[in-house]
Amino acid sequence: MKTVFALVVLAGSLLSLGGCATPAYSTHERWQLITRNWAAEERQMQDDIDSLLLLRPMSRLSIWHIR
Repeated sequence: MKTVFALVVLAGSLLSLGGCATPAYSTHERWQLITRNWAAEERQMQDDIDSLLLLRPMSRLSIWHIR
């Protein structure tokens, strides 16, 4: 009876480990995504400031290379 109970507990714990509990990206990859997003936001803010101060002609296009 003890072995059956132990097998049920072991099987239940193994089934609960998969799925969404595993991360999609490593910590390094996640920080790369975050810094890339911050850099794009900073460039867009610089475009907005330049257009607000009339330093560049108005355009819907950005001068930055965006992937």
